[in-house]
Amino acid sequence: MTPQGTRVLLVRHGESVVTVNRVVGGPRSCTGLTDLGRRQALRLHDRLVGEADPSVDVLVSSAYPRALQTAEIIAPALGSPDVTVVPEFGEHDPGPQCDGLTYDEFIRRHGRPDFAGDPDAEFFPGGETISAFHRRVHGALDQVIAEHAGRTVLVACHGGVIDAVLRRCLGARATGGFDVWTRNCSVTDVVEVRPGHWALLRYNDHAHLHGLPTSSARA
Repeated sequence: MTPQGTRVLLVRHGESVVTVNRVVGGPRSCTGLTDLGRRQALRLHDRLVGEADPSVDVLVSSAYPRALQTAEIIAPALGSPDVTVVPEFGEHDPGPQCDGLTYDEFIRRHGRPDFAGDPDAEFFPGGETISAFHRRVHGALDQVIAEHAGRTVLVACHGGVIDAVLRRCLGARATGGFDVWTRNCSVTDVVEVRPGHWALLRYNDHAHLHGLPTSSARA
């Protein structure tokens, strides 16, 4: 039996152009989904059409094109609700100096970022620290729960956002301890049973992607 409370379905966006092009894809450089990313989102749409539980009441998306396009593709399976854009559900912002750099150029200039290290370190010069990113995401989560208490909300978002939510729900530290490898267009499902107490129902559910390539990037 599913526990009662505010239920949040976290959907990572489909494969993005910036990922395939190996670009640091922040809010300034994101150009949306690849063809494979759209196919992944359509697979999720078809799965949602065939599933009665859970019934989604509210559809939310980050402002990044890759997340917003994912939300728009799956919306008809949910009865075509309006997509509420919540920019605070956006991915870790690398800042204007680094947004749009290729990974290789970023590493040449700044070295490899230590995502398991000091959460207050500014390894993207001019960008968000992990601590600031987590505060932003947790604030967005609290806002959604306050506004839609007792309902089911689907949020089209990002791998880093899902990591931040899981660490909040599990009471884990901001960095280190474990890694999560969240697949494109997978579903993670959490319920706030009571204030501050969460149930993790599923993580990284991507059964609907069976048979699709895992990436369109060329080796």
